[in-house]
This record gives sequence, C-alpha cells and structure tokens, in this order.
Amino acid sequence: QVQLVESGGGSVQAGGSLKLSCLVSGYPKRTDDYISCRAWFRQAPGKERERVAHIDYDTGAMYADSVKGRFTISQDNAKNTLYLQMNLLKPEDTAMYYCAADGGRGGYCYYSKNYDYWGQGTQVTVSS
Repeated sequence: QVQLVESGGGSVQAGGSLKLSCLVSGYPKRTDDYISCRAWFRQAPGKERERVAHIDYDTGAMYADSVKGRFTISQDNAKNTLYLQMNLLKPEDTAMYYCAADGGRGGYCYYSKNYDYWGQGTQVTVSS
C-alpha cells in the first residue's frame, strides 16, 4: 500500500522560509517508477487545488509562475523523500500543501487528476 506523509508545515511571517517533506513508502518496485513525476500541490480555502511544482523525468523541476524563484522542489531517492523548500513566503502562499506521486510524464504532470497517490496535506500559514 502506497503512503505519502507530509511534514514541515507551520506558521511563519511573510519573508520567512519553510521546508516541506513527503515520505513515500510502499511504492511498488518497477522498472519505470523513476520516470513518473512527483509534485506538490496546494489548496487555499474556497479555491481550486493548484500545482506548485513537479519533478518530471524529461524536463526536471517545473514551477508555477507564482512560486518561481522562491520555491525549490527536490527529491532524495535513497530516502524516498520529496522536498519543497519555500523561501520569501507571502501571505498568498497560505494553503494546505499536498504531495502527489505517479503522475506520469510530460504534460500529464501539470494536472492533479493524473496523480494516483496523495498525502494527507500539511498546513502552511503565512502572516503579513
């Protein structure tokens, strides 16, 4: 059974930093699992879930325009962990953040509907 567990959320003031982690366990061993993208999404109250960043085998790290230059997505395959370093946080970054796995490749990675596995979310609150 695949499980994704996020951690690292919290409350910070604008301009601060947080680093989110997502531990992936139970992932089936298969020859192509390294090519399936993993991502961070977020959802603020009353808004749709939006992609923050993803790692794709073909294109590497890709970011939403709203976080480009401030957030960095990375992964440690040995630790089965996905990270999101968030710097220069803004109040508009306030949301529940979710990690997702097995989104496919290429253009599929941009859309939440293509991801098979999700974490339970971790709250990030940025105050002005």
